[in-house]
Parts: sequence; C-alpha cells; structure tokens
Amino acid sequence: MRRRLFLVGAAATALVGTLATTTAHADTRPVQPPATALVLPAPSGQHPVGRAIVHLKDENRADPWVPAEKREMMVSLWYPAVRPSDTPAPYMTAEESRQYGAGTGLNVPADLFAKVRTHSTVDAKPSRVRGGLPLVVLSPGFGMPRATLTGLAEELASRGYAVAGIGHNYEADGISFPDGRTTSCLACVNRNYPRVGAVRAEDISFVLDELTGARPAWKHGAPLDPDRVAVVGHSAGGFSAVPAMLRDPRVKAAVNMDGNFHFPNDIPLDRPFLMLGKAGHVPGSERSWDETWTELTGWKRWLSVDDTDHLTFTDLAALGKQAGMPLQRLDGDRADTITRTYVTAFVDAHLRGCGTRLLDGPTAGFPEVRFHRP
Repeated sequence: MRRRLFLVGAAATALVGTLATTTAHADTRPVQPPATALVLPAPSGQHPVGRAIVHLKDENRADPWVPAEKREMMVSLWYPAVRPSDTPAPYMTAEESRQYGAGTGLNVPADLFAKVRTHSTVDAKPSRVRGGLPLVVLSPGFGMPRATLTGLAEELASRGYAVAGIGHNYEADGISFPDGRTTSCLACVNRNYPRVGAVRAEDISFVLDELTGARPAWKHGAPLDPDRVAVVGHSAGGFSAVPAMLRDPRVKAAVNMDGNFHFPNDIPLDRPFLMLGKAGHVPGSERSWDETWTELTGWKRWLSVDDTDHLTFTDLAALGKQAGMPLQRLDGDRADTITRTYVTAFVDAHLRGCGTRLLDGPTAGFPEVRFHRP
C-alpha cells in the first residue's frame, strides 16, 4: 500500500503520508470505528463560516497527467459569513471518503471521512468588507484530498479571511466533480515531485485569475483583494508554494508545512516565507531546507514542533486522537492549536500588517515550538 494514515508511538517517527520514501505494510485487521462521528476542533474567530464549492476548467491547458483532457480542479471556498445557513458543510463526499480511506492502507469504514463534522455551512451569506477579503490559498499534500486542511481553513475564515482549498486533479485519492466522477491519484503511480510543483504553481495562478478577475468564478461570493494573497501548503502543497511565488507576484507570502523542497534552490526569493516542520526538520537534517533557507532573502522563519510528524499539520492530528490512533507523541488537539496559531499569526502579519510578537522568537506559551536561524 502507498501510505498509512495513523501511526502510534515509535512508529510515528517513520516517513509516512504523501511524501513517504518507504512503503508501509498495511495492518489488515479491522480498525474499530469510533462510537460517534469525528468532529473537527471548532474555529476560534468571531465570524460564522460559510463554504462554497467551485468547479474550474482551464480551457487553455492540457492536464499534465491525462493530456487528452483539459486541466480541471475543484476548489472549496471558506469565508466569513453574516450568519450560518441551515445546511452543514460535509467534510468529504462518500466516494472521496471511500477512496481516501482505501488509500490509507488501513481497514477503515468507507464512510469514515464522509461523516466527519465540520463547523461551516453551505452557501451561507458572505460578509463583505471594503476593498475585499484577504485570500489564503491552501494546497494539500500529495495524494491527500483538500478536505484534510478544513480545520485550518475554518479557523482562518472565522478570523475574516477567504480561503480557497485547491483539489489538484489526479493528485489526490478522491476528488469528486459535479458530473458524478471521482478521480483518483494517477500522479501517485510514478511520482515526479518537481513536475508536481510546477503544475501546482500553474494551478494556483489559474485559481487566482478565476477568483479575482473581472468575472469571478465565485458568482455569489464576496469580493476578494488581489493585493493580499498568501499560499499555505502541506507537504507537496508546501514546497509548491515557492515555484508559485516565483511564477506569480500576486502571492505576497507563503507557508510550507513540512514539505521537502523539490525544485532548484538557487533562485532568490524576497517575499515573506515560513518553514514550519515536524520535530526532525531542523538545520542539517534535510538538505533542501538548508539550501532553500539561504535563498530566502526577505522576512523568514524556520520553526519545528517537538514530538510531531509529517501529517501533524493536517486535520488528522486532531481526528487521529479522537479515533484512538494518534499520529504523534504530542497531543493531537495541542498540535492542531499550534498549527492554527502560527499560520494565523503569519498571515495576519503579512496580509494585514498586524504586528505579532509570537513570530519574534520562542515563547513560554508554546514551548514545543523551536526557532532555527542557521
């Protein structure tokens, strides 16, 4: 099998998830389903959160993984709402849940992820602000549905951001389209990470064109501010943030959550960048992080979080705890809080100009977070 979802104890130090370089052997014993549905941690901001889904198709670009087709993607939009609607937003479709569950290599119930409860509602009336909402684009890990960053998206939306989570077609175990198709991760068969980064950079530019152009694809949404855009990604989505910034000056700042950098590290980048990694992502441990650090010539921070692993920076940290299958030694809810807090502080600083001392150095409130300045 390609990957495992939840690891316990010492096994959590193994390379797992979408950028694993070794093969994990699946445990074929049935996983005991939780007694109640899994629930994402609630967002802490003051705004109710709405969610809309947009289907985008780039008629000018062939799909890199299936060249006979045009490039398509599904985008989830989370945003601050005036009030909730009457329809809770689902976490995944039934088929996305089935495919992703099968891809974990664990014998989990097919509907496990379809039943996860979120804190957003479908097509709630959006809040509007003068000048438009600042926009955070989320790019998930390789093989992972965009839904796995929902908790972070809801947190940001509750604090006044529009958030666009991109489903990069054929790069995830399960992306459902309006016509009933659910595509699989064809790109996972023969992994070409530099190509993935280049493709995602194009995807991000296309999404920005579609959401902030003269005729926005989010037809009933709030205006977005094209001058305040950040990209936040996990794993492949994290390392793709750099080619996205080099390609598109609209991306003002970016966060890489535990993705090794698979692109030439010899191009200076002078915009704000946060490298947020697992416990082992420290200077000298992974050459691409050291090389990239030297080419970041603007505001930059390199943080690692004690007792964490690769998938810690996704919803799976908190959901794994609830399911009785923790991802890492650090408590799953605590890990989730750290991710939300530091990513929010970063986008607040660089999209809103809000000074935050949290990013200046270590703090007693978060002793697990270590600052590195090689």
